[in-house]
Amino acid sequence: MAIEHYWDQALERSTAAQLNGALVPLSTELTRIRARQGEPFELRKLKGHPPSHLLARGPKPNPFLPWDPSLEVSEIGMRHVLILNKYPVQKGHMLLITREWAPQHGWLSYDDWEALLSVDQDTKGLWFFNSSPTAGASQPHRHLQLLRRCDDDRSCPRQEWFQSLVNSSPRESCQLTQCCAATARAQNHDAQIHYQAYLTLCEKIGLGNPAENQHPRQPYNLLLTKEWMALILRSREGIAGFSINALGFAGYLLATETSDLDWLNHHGPEALLEGVVKTIQ
Repeated sequence: MAIEHYWDQALERSTAAQLNGALVPLSTELTRIRARQGEPFELRKLKGHPPSHLLARGPKPNPFLPWDPSLEVSEIGMRHVLILNKYPVQKGHMLLITREWAPQHGWLSYDDWEALLSVDQDTKGLWFFNSSPTAGASQPHRHLQLLRRCDDDRSCPRQEWFQSLVNSSPRESCQLTQCCAATARAQNHDAQIHYQAYLTLCEKIGLGNPAENQHPRQPYNLLLTKEWMALILRSREGIAGFSINALGFAGYLLATETSDLDWLNHHGPEALLEGVVKTIQ
């Protein structure tokens, strides 16, 4: 088994940061919610009150400028830093942030993709990006997120659903297929190829392009696994007391004290996703 330096450093730093109070893991109870088809969604019920970053109450200080050095995993090139998520549900949850200010609602750049792939060559997993508060972003400073996966792990509960979008046109057009665009991921770590694939999906989903639009036209989520890349067009941040970010579309939900679990059990998890997407025009 290949050595994963960033993953090893993340685990080592997590232990130290938790001891000194810089890292505050969320305590959750895991259950599974049946999907309409395929694997069930994973629902984590948060125990106690949510941390401040989950509460939208006025402006917040930027936690990435500067970032907490006790959460730093590694410098990535000249423009990025890999740090730990301060409030992880999964141990070793990492954030790839820009050293200098870059807006979360702006276009991902070639440099962002180069930094992501530098990490991905060493430590692979489920990458995700929330483009704005409407798409579930908790911070306005540019950050991509990584949940590490072993080679034999499924990337996420809805892996096969996204793979079906890549392999062929869905037989039945539904609200979720109409808001998503997916493509097979290049089996290399060429930043230009990945950047171009991202731009192509942006055009396909109606976000525009950096040459003509200062910012993407709509909020969106991005998911990236070793097999595929997908974008999801968003219309709102949450529904029924659930905040939905990119992980929701991967099949991971977080319930807080405001979440309507009766609604979820009655309507099903896909209804949550359908309630926050925007159909591609």
